[in-house]
Amino acid sequence: MRKFHCNLGSLLPRLAVPRGIAKLALSMLCVLVAGIATRAPAQQTSTSASTSTAPDAPAVRSVDGEVTVGTQTKRILGIIPNFRAVSADTKLPPQSVKEKFVDATQDSFDYSSIFIPAALAGLSMARNSIPEFHQGAAGYARYFWHNAVDQTSENYMVEFIYPVATHEDSRYYTLGRGSFMHRTGYALSRAVVTRSDSGREVFNISEVFGAGSSAGLSNLYYPSRERSFSSTASQWSIDLGIDAASFVFREFWPDVNRSVFHNRRPGS
Repeated sequence: MRKFHCNLGSLLPRLAVPRGIAKLALSMLCVLVAGIATRAPAQQTSTSASTSTAPDAPAVRSVDGEVTVGTQTKRILGIIPNFRAVSADTKLPPQSVKEKFVDATQDSFDYSSIFIPAALAGLSMARNSIPEFHQGAAGYARYFWHNAVDQTSENYMVEFIYPVATHEDSRYYTLGRGSFMHRTGYALSRAVVTRSDSGREVFNISEVFGAGSSAGLSNLYYPSRERSFSSTASQWSIDLGIDAASFVFREFWPDVNRSVFHNRRPGS
């Protein structure tokens, strides 16, 4: 999905991105500054939330006594992959190289991985973002495979190649408590702050530079007219924006699952 037309002003001169993505990018930068200033400690307790020692840990239980607040499922709505989301108050050992590879592969080749490329392809074709692709079924196919390759490339960069090199944890650790704004800010900040394999909070090199590397790699298979700095930077910001939005979605999915579906959705 290329060639958007919105100015970010002095922060991102001449970079064309949608207005919503621009606002999200600015919000992420503000969250990064706030996160660096506060350096809030990671929320880690026990793998069993029922024995958590945190004084403000949620204590809502289902009929059978299972703690359900902040509990993630393997899929959202039984379809969308959610394999990297970690339930609130859960402490896990460091990811192995194999686990990082498996996570990237699952996100790239799960049956539901076609949805985002399909949606982006339809939007791009409707906007005639890349005239060289033309319209009709053949044009849609071109948009689709380009977006699918974009997604796969970014998944392996962000979830496997960079995390292995930088010793970063690519999983999303659910906060699961606090106000809506606090949890939203936390989720957005995960695009620029992550955990190292040793459990420390560090700058998210994997996300930021992995997405950038993927955007740069896309110049190899897009038409020559699209191989500009602004197009690459636009794709980079879109990837970061989509990932940040997905973190917010993951943060609140356990609440939606509990309140609306009563924890009975498939894939749990």
